[in-house]
Amino acid sequence: MPSYFDQFRRAESSEQCEAVCAHIRQGGFSVFREFLEEFQEMLKRYEDADKQSVGELLSRARRRFPDPGRISPAWQTVWDDFEEIVKYKNIALETVPPAERAGEWQIVLDNPYVHQQVVCYPGLSFIEAAYLYGYFHPGLQKNEYIRLQKIQTLLYDHGRAADLSDAP
Repeated sequence: MPSYFDQFRRAESSEQCEAVCAHIRQGGFSVFREFLEEFQEMLKRYEDADKQSVGELLSRARRRFPDPGRISPAWQTVWDDFEEIVKYKNIALETVPPAERAGEWQIVLDNPYVHQQVVCYPGLSFIEAAYLYGYFHPGLQKNEYIRLQKIQTLLYDHGRAADLSDAP
């Protein structure tokens, strides 16, 4: 049987959608958490052709579950958070043409005015990097910046493991 998220996504009528939503509401915290986790996974994976349907699905979820903070205070802003991810991921999708997306990408976060380490997420596909760009962008603090960048040249090496076969 498909998950509640899949049923919600595939519901063709208002009646079908409301029946799925009723089951989700009856399931309480654990079912709604699973619903949100699958929703977020979909946000990670969607591509250009899915932009409109993702926006519509998010609007439908907001209408059907207008106050997720009643289920858990941690979810008070979940729909706003998801909308921000979609907004900035779509900017990345619209800015980088599909023909230029192959290869390794990374996300870099930094604030050059504080003594903190630069945060880097390397080794990403474009779609993974676009999602992280959307995920981190809304939380940027004053003077922080985020970079979505493609690796053009890469020299990679790693430390050698110690040979412990002769250890006492």
